[in-house]
Amino acid sequence: MAKKYLALDVGERRIGVALANSDVKIAVPGDYITVDGTEFDVIRGILAHESIDVLVVGYPRNQQGEPTAQTQYVENFVSKLGKVESKIVFQDESLTSVKAESILAAQKRPYAKGDIDSMAASVILQDYLEMQHGRL
Repeated sequence: MAKKYLALDVGERRIGVALANSDVKIAVPGDYITVDGTEFDVIRGILAHESIDVLVVGYPRNQQGEPTAQTQYVENFVSKLGKVESKIVFQDESLTSVKAESILAAQKRPYAKGDIDSMAASVILQDYLEMQHGRL
């Protein structure tokens, strides 16, 4: 049976979302979640509704690979999410927003900040899948 994955690019205003499964192994950006007090319920709802096996959370570090204030924010966020049925793993998110913006710019159509967040979540998830299953 295929494993299902959900990736989050956690920010203070928006959370980018991406999905994948182990059969296809291609991360697909989803909608973003607005940080407005309902985000934890929304995430728990996605985890349950989609029967997610693995929750991949982008883990920010600086260029030297050291934790930052945003790293602490993400760790606190995951702690507040609480106990969930899905396995939670962290994935380095270095330069994922830059990659995401480059991908969106190449599509030559307008995009919003939320699109960057979800595309960044997709990059995070694709990186994780490639680490787990080898280069595709």
